[in-house]
Amino acid sequence: MLDLNAFRIFDSVATLRSFSAAARALGLPKSSVSRAVALLESELGTRLMQRTTREVVLTESGVALKERCADILVRLGETVDYIGSLGSEPRGVLKISSGIGTGLHMLADVVPRFLEIYPEVDVSIDLTSRSVDLVAENVDVAIRMGPMPDSRLVATRLGSIPRWLCCSPVYAERKGLPSRLEELKGHDIVEMPGSNGRPRTWTFSGPSGESKKFEVNPRVSVNDATSMHRMVVQGAGFGCLAAYLCVDDVHAGRLLRVLPELRPAPVDVSIVFPTNKRLSPTVRAFVDFIKASEIPNKLWHDETPQDGVSRSQRTLVSSTTAQESAPSIPCVPERSA
Repeated sequence: MLDLNAFRIFDSVATLRSFSAAARALGLPKSSVSRAVALLESELGTRLMQRTTREVVLTESGVALKERCADILVRLGETVDYIGSLGSEPRGVLKISSGIGTGLHMLADVVPRFLEIYPEVDVSIDLTSRSVDLVAENVDVAIRMGPMPDSRLVATRLGSIPRWLCCSPVYAERKGLPSRLEELKGHDIVEMPGSNGRPRTWTFSGPSGESKKFEVNPRVSVNDATSMHRMVVQGAGFGCLAAYLCVDDVHAGRLLRVLPELRPAPVDVSIVFPTNKRLSPTVRAFVDFIKASEIPNKLWHDETPQDGVSRSQRTLVSSTTAQESAPSIPCVPERSA
């Protein structure tokens, strides 16, 4: 008899292309994962995967099962969550994924209050700069930056993060400051890798609405926004930084805000979860709590005055209303903070 749990294990292995990675994501011993896939292959009478020293390669049968398996698991999960949500309270383990900066500056404040309200819920937080497959790694909810291309995810927009172009006084003394965008060429840049390893393009529009682009050729490429911020503070070069990371350094004189008339555009912040989690009372409670929480609402309120320095020194995300009322001078698409 086919075991439905074996399909979930197979889908995780097929997505991550690794038995070890699937075992870690599912919280199972690697031997249990291998045994479940082997039993599924035996029941179906066909080999689903070829094991190599580097990765798992799906056979033709494996590809066909993977295509159908995801939809089956989503529908099954929705049904189970719906039945379980009838009259039930949030309980169990809530698995959250986010970037390192978001974890330090938002989740560390929000999660303790959430736990006070829901004593039957435990939380497991994975802070990482890598792209996490929420479905394959069985993540309940994540905080994501930028566009949401994965159709398997439900996204609720929370606000957006302002960005500032900055460098340190030490770097400015050593190499000077640009008076216009074109003068950034030849300067050292600290930046995060673009999608598929491609260079990023910074797009600016000035006070009159004119649009300008700058092709970024970073001297330092790092996949974590917090580390990028620290490198800029230490004089590694120019960086387009999340305002919540650098506002205190600007106030203290550890960073200089460069070309402030070309203020970077905000990047959308969303709370996302797989479609099969949307009926879970625990996920629903956490999403509602984040949306209504006073902590993120304060952090996400844009209080930037005319000189470009936040009055609260805690600016994280600008609300939609604040963005519409404040001067809009965008820059830098598709980045993770």
